[in-house]
Amino acid sequence: MSDGEPQSTLRELHATLLSPRYWLTVGIVVLVFWITGPFGTLEAMGAVKRLAFWLLLQGAAFTIATIASAVADRALAGLLKNKLARMMIGSALAAAPIGAWIVVLQSGLMGDPVTLDEFIRQTAVSLPLCILFCLLIYLTASWTETAPLQQAEQSSPTAPPPNEVATCEPLEPPAIMARLKPETRGRLLRLSVQDHYTEVVTSRGRDLILLRFSDAIKETGATPGLQVHRSHWVADDVVRRLSRGSNRLVLELTDGSEIPVSRTYSAEVRDRFGDRG
Repeated sequence: MSDGEPQSTLRELHATLLSPRYWLTVGIVVLVFWITGPFGTLEAMGAVKRLAFWLLLQGAAFTIATIASAVADRALAGLLKNKLARMMIGSALAAAPIGAWIVVLQSGLMGDPVTLDEFIRQTAVSLPLCILFCLLIYLTASWTETAPLQQAEQSSPTAPPPNEVATCEPLEPPAIMARLKPETRGRLLRLSVQDHYTEVVTSRGRDLILLRFSDAIKETGATPGLQVHRSHWVADDVVRRLSRGSNRLVLELTDGSEIPVSRTYSAEVRDRFGDRG
């Protein structure tokens, strides 16, 4: 796991755990369990105690499963391509701490003894519930990440400017997107060096990640683009014009910003963008 990945994991957890949709899902689950009173809680507890029990249990269980899923998603990224499968593994591992938490709650609210057999039983009971939690977390996180992007795409122009070359989006998002906050993930536009960080600019905003610039360029994947300066990389489809500034070439981008071109890359930049003068 690289230096930037723990930061990205924490950002993703922060965004998920603060999502109203996430806690709405938890609230619905608590409400269903409170009303139906499964696992003998309807007979053993009054309405208030039963509500407290399921609030404490489900709130902690969802949080534990969410953290375990996010950590497994990052840790297993190089071994498994399927995101849901990675999250499932982490969520399954969360069954043990959730089982322990159930035993503690039962002891505190119902007076049940704390035993190893009860811990094993509750862990086994928690396993299928953890799988369900994972599916709910996955669907919630997917909606949180894709809804703003769809809204942004609907509000953006459907056709590129006349002097802008339209390019096909890669089928898979570049690896660098996984390092960004969910709300800033979008179409990759450019990269720039900012002190010890790399600034990533997308169609949905910008973010700073602790990653070497050369490694960041490698993680652009199939996104068509070019390094034009030791501190700048730009995607092909955001270059509007190539012009000459004071003693150097300058790329004017579709958002109006200007990126300097160093002599090292000038020949390749002319070949790529010379027709956009």
